Amino acid sequence: MSADGPYEILDDRFRTGHCANGDSRLEVLHDGCRWAEGPLYVPAWRQLVWSDIPNDRIMRWDEATGTVGVFRTPAGHSNGNTLDRQGRLVTCEQGNRRVTRTEPDGTVTVLAERYDGKRLNSPNDSVVRSDGTVWFSDPDFGIVSDYEGHRAESEIGACNVYRIDPVSGQVHLAADGFDGPNGVILSPDEERLYVSDSRAARIHVYDVHDDGTLSGGKVFAEARGDVRFDNIRFDDEGRLWAAALDDGVHCYDPDGTLIGRLRVPEPVSNIAFGGPRNNRLFITATTSLYSLVMSVTGAPRL
Repeated sequence: MSADGPYEILDDRFRTGHCANGDSRLEVLHDGCRWAEGPLYVPAWRQLVWSDIPNDRIMRWDEATGTVGVFRTPAGHSNGNTLDRQGRLVTCEQGNRRVTRTEPDGTVTVLAERYDGKRLNSPNDSVVRSDGTVWFSDPDFGIVSDYEGHRAESEIGACNVYRIDPVSGQVHLAADGFDGPNGVILSPDEERLYVSDSRAARIHVYDVHDDGTLSGGKVFAEARGDVRFDNIRFDDEGRLWAAALDDGVHCYDPDGTLIGRLRVPEPVSNIAFGGPRNNRLFITATTSLYSLVMSVTGAPRL
């Protein structure tokens, strides 16, 4: 095991995969959030947006000027952000207990707010397939207190992952049995869906069928010690990178082996690849937004 700057090599594959050949230090792009999550690089804007959940706002960092401003407030105590295949912003709003899409004219369309007639808990993260299918996680993080949403009882009584049909807009149960489902991501070939379960300290992987249903759910990785996972992202070599809160950012080989980590001075909530070459890792960690230009490239932007 060795460490060099922010990189900690736990397996030689982290070295031979050139995962530790980028910047020698983290760059602080912004400080002053209460709890930052949901980073998303938007190539068309050359901007990164992210959520400052307790302050109920979505922030944005401009790549050309380095300036930071408020994109939207109030923002429904938003958490995860992603883009659909038309480049529209899809946001999980913990406080409003819904998943929304921002249209090109700035209007907001509600994609999901109920399942089986009951209000969702507090949608956390989402991913969109090429056909428009949306999967999202729905833990209770936003209803357990007023810090990241609004305290309330769960109407559903469980923390699940759901699927939004791209044609009918109907919300279907996709997977259950979680303690606290959090990050969701599709494999680049869209054949597998990965879900982190923060409270169980595991990442599960499901087979994705043409109709959007899932099967399987085996454990892809388990956290070491008291570590918990938040969101997850792929690079273009099939390695899975996971925000691991107090343990920085983890890097997993496609076979599920933890091969390295990035050391970050604050607990890491979320990560996202971006920049013109998709090789800049953006990291939201407690109060701050960091970045690291790497020799690793994120999975292709679709």
